[in-house]
Amino acid sequence: MAKETKDYSKYFDFSDAKVISEDERGKKIRIRGREIQILSEPNHRIEKQRGKEEVQVLYENAVPEEMKTIGIGKHYIVYTFGCQMNEHDSETIKGLLEQMGYTPTEDRKEADIILLNTCAIRENAEDKVFGELGHLKGLKTEKPGLLLGVCGCMSQEEGVVNRILQKHGFVDLIFGTHNIHRLPHLIQEALFSKEMVVEVWSKEGDIIENLPKKREGMRAWVNIMYGCDKFCTYCIVPFTRGKERSRRPEDVIAEVRELARQGFKEITLLGQNVNAYGKDFTDIHYTFANLMDDIRKIDIPRVRFTTSHPRDFDDHLIEVLAKGGNLVEHIHLPVQSGSSEVLKKMSRKYTREQYLELVRKIKAAIPNVVLTTDIIVGFPGETEEQFQETLSLVREVRYDSAFTFIYSPREGTPAAVMEDNVPMEVKKERLQRLNEMINEHSRLSNDTMLGQVVEVLVEGESKNNAKVLAGRTRSNKLVHFEGSADLIGQFVKVEITDPMTWYIKGNIVPEAVSLA
Repeated sequence: MAKETKDYSKYFDFSDAKVISEDERGKKIRIRGREIQILSEPNHRIEKQRGKEEVQVLYENAVPEEMKTIGIGKHYIVYTFGCQMNEHDSETIKGLLEQMGYTPTEDRKEADIILLNTCAIRENAEDKVFGELGHLKGLKTEKPGLLLGVCGCMSQEEGVVNRILQKHGFVDLIFGTHNIHRLPHLIQEALFSKEMVVEVWSKEGDIIENLPKKREGMRAWVNIMYGCDKFCTYCIVPFTRGKERSRRPEDVIAEVRELARQGFKEITLLGQNVNAYGKDFTDIHYTFANLMDDIRKIDIPRVRFTTSHPRDFDDHLIEVLAKGGNLVEHIHLPVQSGSSEVLKKMSRKYTREQYLELVRKIKAAIPNVVLTTDIIVGFPGETEEQFQETLSLVREVRYDSAFTFIYSPREGTPAAVMEDNVPMEVKKERLQRLNEMINEHSRLSNDTMLGQVVEVLVEGESKNNAKVLAGRTRSNKLVHFEGSADLIGQFVKVEITDPMTWYIKGNIVPEAVSLA
């Protein structure tokens, strides 16, 4: 029996809520003794609208001088759930907090502010966050001055915000994906008013440049655009992240040049759909291929991107990626299903045949390309025959790895009202068969690397053995080898001795250690 969709309606009962005041700044309500300042709240109807108004690019200072001392002597923790975009948002949140004087800690008891940066893609991500809130309730009771906040994609969902208001009144702060730059003002409001503060913008705002970021390690995320206009029927992202807005090329290039100057070894360009970059520009013709061609000339050793939509992957982009250099030969190309009928129900806007033709073009232009993908099993109405089409597509493309998921309905998406008629045991069994096939291809691909000498960017010590270092190849394969910790952050040459399914073992080639 398929898992039942959560009934959010019980969280919309505000019969016990009392409106205390209402003005142009929002409204103040009281629920179960807790006063809540609602500056703005999520609204699915507004989130579905794509505004015609022009997006402004603002270069303002996000932390005014008078707010740079609020956090002096205080500590923060940011917990991140979800995708690379959330990771990157957390870097900005940490940058803002540190400009306000806060310092990081890993000790919850020492923290003065704890923020949960959340993901709304799947229900289990949501469940983890509410579980975490349950654990933090006791800490809040012991330390009433602790500021607890929920931000990110879950905050953009009406049902989630209402559930927090009703069931988790100890939370102090709720804000969304469009107004991260407002964090200093919201913290000030929560500290001074002692009320829960809710500010979630349903309409995407402007592009805010110059926000501080706290980056760690030798790899950096670079946002090139925000939002998504694709509206796949299973996906909540177009509602939580808003319409597509591209950063200006000169701002992206300046950021990448600065990261190169700081010595970063690898950057990943981020967008909900990176290859739609530039389509919203009205004054210039400048596409993702143009951007990649310009970044190719910047002296940074490795450039990656994620995630791309097959429908927007054009010939010009393939031509630029084939130039190689610092543009790595790993492409993440989500397919979601191998059945044209299921793809149509998902509103992916391409067929199985079109996807395979794109793969053929990419492999012809970049013979050593490594392809990875995302696949959903058990989409409403998926038959065994349609699932078999997914398996045959996997067999044909030979992905090196894949993120595979059982379909999970998201409230507010078109698929959530489709009849979810694939039993859970069938979904699980299909997922197992799919994973077995992908693992087989992954192992075969790794086997071909036996005896090869590859360039590895050393990321750190192995989780299980301090003598073993772990790093990644240009094609994003994980390599383990023995070496000293002073190699972390460097490029080394490693000879592959023992290919496995999930990672590859090798020996360092000593004379080829590079300090590039």
